[in-house]
Amino acid sequence: MHPLEKKQTVVTIKKKKKTGEKISAVTSYDHPTAKIASEAGIDLILVGDSLGMVLQGYRNTLNVTVEEMIYHTRMVTSAEPLSLVVADMPFGSYHTSAEQAAANAIRFVKEGGAEAVKLEGGGKRFKAVEAIINCEIPVLGHLGLTPQSIHALGGFKAQGTLKKTADEMVSDAIELEKRGVFAVVLESIPVELGKRITERIAIPTIGIGAGKYCDGQILVFHDLVGFTNLYPPKFVRKYADTYSTMLEALDNYIKDIHAGNFPGDKESYRLKNNEGKSLKN
Repeated sequence: MHPLEKKQTVVTIKKKKKTGEKISAVTSYDHPTAKIASEAGIDLILVGDSLGMVLQGYRNTLNVTVEEMIYHTRMVTSAEPLSLVVADMPFGSYHTSAEQAAANAIRFVKEGGAEAVKLEGGGKRFKAVEAIINCEIPVLGHLGLTPQSIHALGGFKAQGTLKKTADEMVSDAIELEKRGVFAVVLESIPVELGKRITERIAIPTIGIGAGKYCDGQILVFHDLVGFTNLYPPKFVRKYADTYSTMLEALDNYIKDIHAGNFPGDKESYRLKNNEGKSLKN
């Protein structure tokens, strides 16, 4: 493990790029996984709206509400992780006006305990980014495959694969930096583009399917520990197979119940006499 020595903030995250230290990040949705992530030494925890797919079983992230995201953010922050906690702003929470974006971002801080928020997109979101930052709330940008734009993009597929769209993404990253975001998530883009953006901006890039040249990497907790048996995206590396472990545990539990082996003496309470001593059968 790589335990954190102190609480991570946007300042310590930005400093890592200057020192050349890679940033570790993970998407977590609740108290237990946040506690494990912090104990392991994860620098940044994102309470992602991907919970719509991972926990709720939806086909995309569009159904997730602000109230649901605040609820899960509060579960993560209740673990008091040393990791920086960033809340994902869900679809519809910042799309209609800068004022709407700022008001919802404030809710994530006041009600959820978030230390920063993330929102997707480039040029269309600049005013929202500025409004949130003007409220003294740090913002994490997100370019490339932006899941909240899934219908406009035509599906979950790599972005920035053509020179024109790649150039536009570089420009958006530069402009997001100018507007004060502390880092940018780059999702599902060519490794060459990830390298190019990382070299062009002074703030950290955090990749998810964006190649090894990014300043940091992020994966969904459930994906990297193999919590499900679903086929993961191309960019996922499974570091464990907890699905099989849990399945085996439940199978053994069922067998012990059927065989009368559970509960045993160790898991049972005993009647005691008036002196507090256990009575024999």
